[in-house]
Amino acid sequence: MRRLKKYIKNNLHFFLSAIFCAILALSLDMFNPKIVGVLVDKVIIGKDITPLSRLLLFLTLITISRVFLGYFKEYFMDLGGSRLAYELRKDLFEHLQTLPFSFFDGINTGELMSRIREDIENIWFTFGFGLVFFIEQLFYFIIASIILFSIEPRLTLIVLLVIPFIGYTAYRLEKENDEVYGEISDQGVRMNTTAQEDIAGIRVVKSFGREKYEIEKFFKENMKNYELNVKQAKIFAKYFPWMEFLTNFSIALSITIGGLLVIAEKMSIGTLVSFSWYVSMIVWPVRLGGWIVNMLAQCLASLKKIDKLFKERSERPYITEKVDIRDIKGEIEFKNVSFKYKDEYVLKRISFHLKPGETLGIIGVTGSGKTTLVNLLGRFYEPWEGEILIDGVDIRKIDLKFLREHLLYVPQDIFLFSDTVRENIELGKDIDDERIIQALKDTRSYYFVMRLPEKLDTIIGERGLGLSGGQKQRLTIARALVRSAKILILDDPTSALDLETELYIQKSLEKYKGVTKIIIAHRISAVKIADEIIVLDKGEIIERGKHEELLRKKGRYYEIYQEQYGKFAFIKGD
Repeated sequence: MRRLKKYIKNNLHFFLSAIFCAILALSLDMFNPKIVGVLVDKVIIGKDITPLSRLLLFLTLITISRVFLGYFKEYFMDLGGSRLAYELRKDLFEHLQTLPFSFFDGINTGELMSRIREDIENIWFTFGFGLVFFIEQLFYFIIASIILFSIEPRLTLIVLLVIPFIGYTAYRLEKENDEVYGEISDQGVRMNTTAQEDIAGIRVVKSFGREKYEIEKFFKENMKNYELNVKQAKIFAKYFPWMEFLTNFSIALSITIGGLLVIAEKMSIGTLVSFSWYVSMIVWPVRLGGWIVNMLAQCLASLKKIDKLFKERSERPYITEKVDIRDIKGEIEFKNVSFKYKDEYVLKRISFHLKPGETLGIIGVTGSGKTTLVNLLGRFYEPWEGEILIDGVDIRKIDLKFLREHLLYVPQDIFLFSDTVRENIELGKDIDDERIIQALKDTRSYYFVMRLPEKLDTIIGERGLGLSGGQKQRLTIARALVRSAKILILDDPTSALDLETELYIQKSLEKYKGVTKIIIAHRISAVKIADEIIVLDKGEIIERGKHEELLRKKGRYYEIYQEQYGKFAFIKGD
């Protein structure tokens, strides 16, 4: 619960105001049974209408006062709970933005969405409703018990003998329900993940005709969810009738014994009516006690899950002593860099040096470590061994935000947000239309964007639905080119483009003088203009040199060249 200390403190005035209104309303409510008892004894039994108007006035004033106090109680309670949830959700989302790639490699989107939405909703419900409700029930039980003892101690003791049975039944109900609720919550995450993955990959599903398979997969998860809800319903069916019986039995017991006392003229009928009303005030808090405990248990379970996320280590702004640099010129050097993933080397002893404005081409088979290499440059992962220098400074000494602001990165995985073309290119940065249009022209995107219904302000679907693969890829390149930086990383940027468009973009990139470029590609046409080309295999550099030099070596690069150009290989090689 320490995790919530800050948020409770920030909104304490709302919670205290709600508690004050609740206690004041309940204090007024305690007068109702007494007034009704007097009404029965004096007006109905005693046939004296003199106090009737006064008693009805008191009841009316109490009712009206409770309406206003109830309104303010709900208002402050909901406002405090909503603000607490808002602040917690905001901080959690901000924290998630600081976590490294390695964290997201091991968790699915559905689970994170459940933490952000459902678990925080549980906390909101506890503080926006449960906290004041708990205090209300506690107040009801204590004050009503005191009043009951003041009316008839012996009858009160007899009624209280039933209370532990009601409390135990409620406890068993909520204990078993809590276990099932945890299973339902986890199953909900799995069901949501299954649905989210299917919807996100609907094109693949339809392309391979796997609709029936996906339906069956979702059906299994949905059926498990249904079975758990049936299990929960059976628990309610098992205990709820007993709670109803014990609750009604305690009230019937008080009326029966109280009736005998009335017959013996040891208690008035009005006092019996008041007594029965007060009995219901102590029965209901006990009956709801298990539910309150379960609500708190769910809140704590959600807090543990959220706290686990908060305990995930954020990316460190800088690891060793910080070095303040005002600008990055673009010199890059890898010195014997190695990287492990799950105790297996992905990169081994990688070394190269790029002067400002030079271009490095990286080629190799899938899984050879190409993308991992450039991810190390942006400190999305930390190297296990060796050093990475930019302008002669270890990147671990450079402020992380500053470092990434000076890297232009076009990742292998194309992602466009469900927003306008303009917002997808700007990504929250204010960029003038002239620069956007120039970047669109440099990537051959200008004409197809201008043909869209609202041009730059056309909303494109999530992940760029409605655009071709090549169009999406060109927009992601344009997104990088509108920014000013001295290092440009292109991770297989033209895989979805035809050779003519690829050549056009390559010539456009030549205009960006003084920009150090790292180009990852499977096609030799994308890297052959580089100042140096390295060939990766199983995380190691097996060949390096310029295009012509590598062809003359007739090694792995030459084999790739032969595979791609076939019978034209020798003509182009010469």
